[in-house]
Amino acid sequence: MADHRFDLVLRGGTVVDGSGTAPFVADVGVRGGLIAAIGTGLAPGAEEIDAAGKLVTPGFVDIHTHYDGQATWDTRLNPSSGHGVTTVVMGNCGVGFAPCKPEDHDRLIRLMEGVEDIPFPVLTEGLPWSWESFPDYLDALEGRRFDIDLAAQLPHAALRVYVMGERGANREPATPDDIQKMAAIARAAMEAGAIGFSTSRTLNHRTSDGQPTPTLTAGEDELTGIAMGMKAAGRGVLQIVSDFTPDPAAEFAMFRRIVEASGRPLSFTLAQSHRAPDSWKLLLGALEAAVDAGLPMKAQVCGRPVGVLFGLELTLNPFSQHETYGEIAHLPLAERVAHLSDPAFRARLLGEAVNARGPFAGSALRAWDNMYLMAERPDYEPTQDQTVQALAAGRGVWPDELALDHMLEDGGRGMLYHPFLNYGNGSLDPSFAMLSHRDTVPGLSDGGAHVGMICDGSFPTSMLTHWTRDRTRGPKLSIEQVISLQTRQTAEAVGLLDRGLVAEGLRADLNVIDHEALTLHAPAVAYDLPAGGRRLVQAADGYIATIVAGIVTYRDGDPTGALPGRLVRGARSAPLAMAAE
Repeated sequence: MADHRFDLVLRGGTVVDGSGTAPFVADVGVRGGLIAAIGTGLAPGAEEIDAAGKLVTPGFVDIHTHYDGQATWDTRLNPSSGHGVTTVVMGNCGVGFAPCKPEDHDRLIRLMEGVEDIPFPVLTEGLPWSWESFPDYLDALEGRRFDIDLAAQLPHAALRVYVMGERGANREPATPDDIQKMAAIARAAMEAGAIGFSTSRTLNHRTSDGQPTPTLTAGEDELTGIAMGMKAAGRGVLQIVSDFTPDPAAEFAMFRRIVEASGRPLSFTLAQSHRAPDSWKLLLGALEAAVDAGLPMKAQVCGRPVGVLFGLELTLNPFSQHETYGEIAHLPLAERVAHLSDPAFRARLLGEAVNARGPFAGSALRAWDNMYLMAERPDYEPTQDQTVQALAAGRGVWPDELALDHMLEDGGRGMLYHPFLNYGNGSLDPSFAMLSHRDTVPGLSDGGAHVGMICDGSFPTSMLTHWTRDRTRGPKLSIEQVISLQTRQTAEAVGLLDRGLVAEGLRADLNVIDHEALTLHAPAVAYDLPAGGRRLVQAADGYIATIVAGIVTYRDGDPTGALPGRLVRGARSAPLAMAAE
């Protein structure tokens, strides 16, 4: 029997190690789930992958996902695991399923349904509810196996309802006793292995029956009290999403005071608002000043527009609020396509006036000047002459006719794309500025959420294709910059120092990528959730192999069946040899 020094060798690849330094050609040897050697001419491995001409990178670390439900019923955390991601952090935006009393199960499901567009029947059938406390929830995950690693945050909405009941759900101010109880639970959660705590302060987050999230107006005393519970535990990061209204400076100043009091690292979502396209600059300046003062703060930013998808298979389409469409909305897709292709029905639909209901529907469903046709090769930085309005004018038809025709393509599976964040000026120049800033990290992929409207779990792939190779409308980023952003920098932001670099002694979480062939396909619909639930997925070509803890989990985009992923309980230190450097 051959005597192999390594379990796995990636042979002759171009190593982009996550540090931001220049790529270099080397072999990477793996043993016992760790990177054991990096060099040329390494001894044979029990398994080898020819990486010549390919990139060898750390596995991507995605710190903004919502797999809180999916992780309790599924072993594959895709779409993220199909895009080179080897570690995810879930429980963002203050929503999740622990702690939770039995009588509040439906309340938290309705909140997740409204905030993250995961249908009630999916969650009702899928969630086993074998826990009450947050440590119980972690224990339930501990016994499961996955294709990637995952870490969980304590969600503020669940915590608030658990402690305050109806008062918490109704956004009443927390009493000193409430705050003391929440702080104690937060401390216990961090000590049990929560990676952090998350909250939401945005009106965009509502329950499925339209109520604002329970955390929307939580006071500074409440947030500080919880952060002080984390300080007592000596661990955990804070994650916040906010509208930053009515006074962005005052909101940020509160975040800064919470960090000053607790010492816990804090990140917040930063994106360009189309209503105030320059406000992100003010927040970035305030962040820079806080970091210069020694505070551990970051902004989570994204490298493409945050956009909603509309289609006949999806949650919404431009005709969702038409009475005529309502006549067929309940029918299977093929029957709806038949009706919408009938000239008489089509004429009645297109001739009908509609009074849009709801703030989002009113602004988005017929925003033809900011809506694009989703193609098989998605363009996430389209020009103004590609809008539905511009294309319709060029073809001499009405925009709603063009939209309907596109949705009817491929048996009714055509989709429309409406960017509502990060595209206020019709370009990604603001994203470039945010990604290039020293105090930001990539975030907001929302993997596992928005299953019928948004498909941004593919962010890691579009970061590599668009910013390092395909962009034509402005400056690009180097491969080493993009790899560092979504490996070492995201890992450091949440304290996972045992991964995110191709370095000896670190976890062997790795990707082998054909950069030239890397291709992101259009979103598609799959019906593979509990109760036959629908979700958006998005495939990519060019990932030769993804490796988790030294085990190949994907080859050429197909799962191998290996499930080496585990729950990560809390922060992880760097190996002693690295820590001493």
